[in-house]
Amino acid sequence: MTVDDPAPPRYDAPLLPPDDPFYDAPPGFDALAPGSVVRSRPVDVALFGVIRQRITAWQLLYRTCDLDGAPEVSVTTVLLPWGAAARPRPLVSFQCAIDAVAPQCFPSYALRRGAWTLGSIAPLELPIIAMALEQGWAVSVPDHEGAGGRFGAAREPGYRALDGIRAALDFAPMTLTPTTSVALWGYSGGGLATAWAAELAAEYAPELNIVGAAAGSPVGDPAAAFVRLNGGWFAGFPAAFVAGLRQAYPELGPVLRDHLDARYRGLLGEAEERSTFALLLRFARRDVTRHLRGGMGELLAEPVLRRILADIEPGTRAPAAPLLVVQGVNDEVIAVADIDAHVRRYERAGATVRYLRVRRGSHLPLEFLIVPAILDWLTDRFAGIPAPTGTCTVASVARSPRALRTHVAFVRLALRMLAGMPIGGVSPERTSLRHSDSEHPHVVGDASVAVQMLSRCSR
Repeated sequence: MTVDDPAPPRYDAPLLPPDDPFYDAPPGFDALAPGSVVRSRPVDVALFGVIRQRITAWQLLYRTCDLDGAPEVSVTTVLLPWGAAARPRPLVSFQCAIDAVAPQCFPSYALRRGAWTLGSIAPLELPIIAMALEQGWAVSVPDHEGAGGRFGAAREPGYRALDGIRAALDFAPMTLTPTTSVALWGYSGGGLATAWAAELAAEYAPELNIVGAAAGSPVGDPAAAFVRLNGGWFAGFPAAFVAGLRQAYPELGPVLRDHLDARYRGLLGEAEERSTFALLLRFARRDVTRHLRGGMGELLAEPVLRRILADIEPGTRAPAAPLLVVQGVNDEVIAVADIDAHVRRYERAGATVRYLRVRRGSHLPLEFLIVPAILDWLTDRFAGIPAPTGTCTVASVARSPRALRTHVAFVRLALRMLAGMPIGGVSPERTSLRHSDSEHPHVVGDASVAVQMLSRCSR
């Protein structure tokens, strides 16, 4: 392992990943074990690329693999609370909702000071990441789509997240150990990456002490989402999905050339360069069937495409760690029926799943509304409390007194981030925690919102 001296980083506008030598794989890297750190550097994290955050951060280039097991490198941004003392602490791997192919959307770029972040999702999720740091936890934020932005590929996000965890545990300045308790967290495209990591962990990284995975709106059925979102306001997501898949599955290229006209193939090229929200604007209401020879049914009947769509569907393996899945009943992007089916596949495979269906809240706001429930659920997992199971449908996750206190703490945190104040330590507004001689925080205040809410109803 190579660890660079953690000298204070000089402020420069960062290069995009394809232009930054830090991302280049050195000769012989493929001989390293998965998760080995190839190189590291300290970085400045900033809110929307402008307001420098007082968060201790490094980037790690590490060895991982693609969906076929071929060695490659990827980058994770590892974070500690500002001025954190060296002591045992849990680690959260937070998978951002990248939902794009363009490198300006990769968290390792979009979270840095000086980055051009307009249209990227990762900067919007930085306050959520900061809430994890406020608990005193360490955080790893992997570029789970890899250097090529292979949005939608099977298994790869899981390999990259798990190897990013290995890299974080092995990186001396993080002061973590091989037995550190680890949790996974992500929403939407990040929720899908979290699901892949949870599914693959027992087989691919059995030495990791993963105690739980929280996946919000984790797509469930990518093929169904592609058909449903086509022609609507969110048609940019299917376009980015196809653009990513044709990089991960080269055999898809000839199929697309046979079925798509030149106009839409050109638009897919644009999709590889546009940020997430720019994609949504560019493709809003665009119906791919107007660009198809033979119609959607003929395209979906192609054997190559059918094999790929079967490959990218999650839920065929039972994660060894407990799962919390949260989904909006009226989500306008991800259909609740797809997540219902995803959870049923996990249950049939023998997984420990708590499924929270929320009637109120559209797709993007729900990511922030469920933060109190996820924080408390993860706190219970780190404390070794047995995970609840079963399905529960609730009207809202934001109206309990405890959830409201957490949302107030979240607003205060956002204001502190805007002011560039230190981020880290346990937030007294959210909960009272104490740390025993182990790394696990134990709840000594009122019962967690996760327990209160998730135990009120059963399947």
